[in-house]
This record gives sequence, C-alpha cells and structure tokens, in this order.
Amino acid sequence: MRTQVDKRIQTGLNAVYFEKDVPFLRATRLQIKSYLNGSRKEFTLLTKTVGTTFQLRVWNALQTIPYGTTWSYLELAKQIGDEKAVRAVATANGANAIALIIPCHRVIGSNNKLVGYAGGIPAKKKLLQLELVNSQDPNELPFSPNE
Repeated sequence: MRTQVDKRIQTGLNAVYFEKDVPFLRATRLQIKSYLNGSRKEFTLLTKTVGTTFQLRVWNALQTIPYGTTWSYLELAKQIGDEKAVRAVATANGANAIALIIPCHRVIGSNNKLVGYAGGIPAKKKLLQLELVNSQDPNELPFSPNE
C-alpha cells in the first residue's frame, strides 16, 4: 500500500523524492513531537494531497473530527453526504498518506472496535489514548479497550 501511495503522490505532483533537511521538515518534526507529547491538538502545516475527488472529500472530512473524539466509518460517510459509501470511505481512509496530520486514526468501526489502520491497531489505540488523556477522562474510552 505504501508503494502505491508514494507512486500516486510522485505522479500527481510530478515530484522526485530526495532526502534533505529543509525548514518545512523541521517544522513538521516539531509539530509531530509536540503532538506526541500532548501539547499540540492540531497541525498547522500547509499540505498538498493527491487523490481522487472522492478521496479528497474524505480527507477533508477527516480533518474536521475533533481531537480526542472518534467517528465510525458510517459517520464519516454521512459527513461527506453519502452514507452508502462506507466501504469506499474506508478505502479512501486507508489511502491517506499523512496519517497524523490528516487524522484517520480517529475513525473506528460502528461497533466501537478499533479496525483498519495502516500503522497497526496498537499504534491506533496509542494515538487515541494519547488524545483522550489530553482532552477528557481516559477511563471513558469511546472504543473497546480490549483490542
């Protein structure tokens, strides 16, 4: 999946990947670090995404999910105005290339189970717990903690 995402981005932006430390990457690292230590609740980075019109709608909707809360795939489908597109929403969610910045980890199954995260369910659980600890009572998890 990662190879497909990288290829889509390279083609869509007509870009070549190379390693170089630039101010934008330093700012990105700082924002990610502050998010992970609990002092940042949203990212203020300028991003450019490459995807279908449908994927872009899903990714834009993902960015409206408040820190420390979760939506089901059905709620996300409703948010974009197409509640019958639950599977397509899940697929678009999985194609998100910048997972922390476009917070796809905040989407859970309709049964409150942690499902479908490219970084793995343990990482998804940790990210949600981090946000809950910094936003509300961590004992009131909106998902099943026994995943």
